[in-house]
Amino acid sequence: MISNCSRKVLSLDKKPTQTFSDHSYRTTPHINFLKSSSRLRAAINLTISSQATDNNSPSTTRSITQPPPPFTTHTWQWRGNKINYATAGCGKPILLVHGFGASLGHWKRNIPILAANGYKVYAFDLLGFGGSDKPILDYRMELWAEQIVDFIKEFSSDQPCAVVGNSVGSLASLIVSSTHPDLVSATVLLNCAGGMNNKAISDDWRIKLALPLFYLIDWLFSQPTIARSLFDRFRTPDNLRSVLLSVYRNPTAVDDDLVDMLYQPSCDRGALECFVSVITGPPGPRPEQLVPNLKKPMLILWGTDDPFTPGDGPVGKYFRSLPNTNNNNNRDDDARVEFIDLEGVGHCPQDEEPEKVHQYLLPWLEKTLA
Repeated sequence: MISNCSRKVLSLDKKPTQTFSDHSYRTTPHINFLKSSSRLRAAINLTISSQATDNNSPSTTRSITQPPPPFTTHTWQWRGNKINYATAGCGKPILLVHGFGASLGHWKRNIPILAANGYKVYAFDLLGFGGSDKPILDYRMELWAEQIVDFIKEFSSDQPCAVVGNSVGSLASLIVSSTHPDLVSATVLLNCAGGMNNKAISDDWRIKLALPLFYLIDWLFSQPTIARSLFDRFRTPDNLRSVLLSVYRNPTAVDDDLVDMLYQPSCDRGALECFVSVITGPPGPRPEQLVPNLKKPMLILWGTDDPFTPGDGPVGKYFRSLPNTNNNNNRDDDARVEFIDLEGVGHCPQDEEPEKVHQYLLPWLEKTLA
C-alpha cells in the first residue's frame, strides 16, 4: 500500500511550485462592464449565501511552526473533467474544501501552516469553480460530495482523511462525513452553509421576506440574455470587492489577489451556467438531516460577524446548540461535537483571520488525529 507521503500524483503539471498569486486560470481581456443597480446587486449577492457568544479558548497551547515553501498544483481527471488540486506536506491527510465561487487559493494562508505541522494537505477546486473544468450540467451539493468521496478514495486509500470546509464546502464535507464515515477521520466546519442556496433556509424570517425577490431572480436567470447581463455585472472586480468587504470584517484581507481569485475563473466558458445552476437549483440536504449520522468527531468554527450565515439565524443556532444536546452528551468520544466562536470574524475565517483559526484548529487536530 502506498503511503500518503510517497503517493504518485496524477497528471502532474510540469510547472514549478506556485504561490496563489501565480494561478493558472484561463483569462480573457478585462472588459468594463456596466454597474448594476445596488438593490438588484444586493439581492443577487444574498441569493448566493446560505444560512450562529461566549469566549472559548483552546484546550492546548502550542507554537505554530512557520510554513515551508509554497504548495504545488496538479491536475486530476474526474469523470472526464479536469480538477485542479494542490498538495503540501507529509503525514496524516487533510482535505480542504472551499465555498461558492472560490477556489483552493482561499486556503493559501492555511496549507503551508498545516503542512509544517505534520499533515499531508490536499485542497482542490470544486467542479465548476477555480481552475477546474466548468461543464454545463445540473450542479448540486451531492455532486460535490461525490467529488470529495472519489478524491479521498484516489489519494488516501490507505487511511481515512480529515475534511475541512468553508460555507458550501462545509456542507459538502458534512454530507461525506455523514454518509461515508469509513473515509473520514474528522470533520471541521467553518461557517457552514445551510444549503446550496437560500431555498433551504425557509425558517429564517429574513429569507421569508426576501423569497418573492429570490423567485424573481430565479426567473430572470432562466432567460439566457438577462442571465448573461446580470452575471457580467455581478462579476466585475469592483462589485466583487464590494461583496467581499461586506463579508470580511477585516478590510485589509480583501486584497487584489482575493478579488482576482474570484474574477478570473468567472471568465471561463461554463462559469455563467454553473452560477445559474447553483442559484436556481435544489438546495440539497440540510445540516439537521446529516449531523445525527456522524460517527467521527467534528469541530465547528464560526465567525460571529458573518452576514451570510448569521449567528442568530437558524443554521448558526443549530450548530451552536450541538455541544449541549443530549445526543452529544451520549456520543462516544469518537463522535463528539465542539463549537467555538471566532469573535469579530466574517464568513471566511480561514482567509480573513487564519491565526485565529489555527489557534483552535491545530490543537484540536493534534488531539483528535493522535
